[in-house]
Amino acid sequence: MRVIGRKPSTANPHLCTACENELRRHHGGAEVSGSMLFADVRGSTVLAEKMSPGEFKALMERYYGVAARAVIDHEGAIDKFVGDEIVAMFYPSLAGERHAAAAVKAARDILRATGHDSPDGPWAPVGAGVHTGKVWYGAVGDGSHVELTALGDVVNTCARLAGAAGPGEVLVSAEAAAAVGFETGLERRSLQLKGKELPFEVVVVGVSTPIR
Repeated sequence: MRVIGRKPSTANPHLCTACENELRRHHGGAEVSGSMLFADVRGSTVLAEKMSPGEFKALMERYYGVAARAVIDHEGAIDKFVGDEIVAMFYPSLAGERHAAAAVKAARDILRATGHDSPDGPWAPVGAGVHTGKVWYGAVGDGSHVELTALGDVVNTCARLAGAAGPGEVLVSAEAAAAVGFETGLERRSLQLKGKELPFEVVVVGVSTPIR
């Protein structure tokens, strides 16, 4: 692919830029099934207050590095880095039909990589959310600034789940948990998420939770 001018995608190096360039050029997109992962550093405002800007930047670079590696290792695509958060999508054509399990495994590996299984505690406290369903994926923007991203209720809800997760927690929606096939016995919660009229059911996954 390099011979004909293609490069590895920044979303996942196992992909090339050909399809991305076509989507941007034609402002294309479609509704697709997939699983979303949001994972952010909890209490980053307090952390930043105790560090110089350069030290905080180094911490976030370290976090982005291990989080991106976890996503790529499980065949996810990095959507974006936003502040203290990584947003990633796992879809069937890349992660396979068990894309929900891939997203949960990636989230769990982010917890491990940030030290949540260490006796000394994490070097970056992280909470995450995973949700699965239909999203719109494609090009958004206008003029010289066009990005590829995922949009829809699944995306918004997943962001809410990550915001509700405590350090060392992955809040997995009931839909994603069913797709993973979790055994009974895991902690379940009923959350009142902002913008949702009804309570939202989730399963709580930790750093040591087994995932098939």
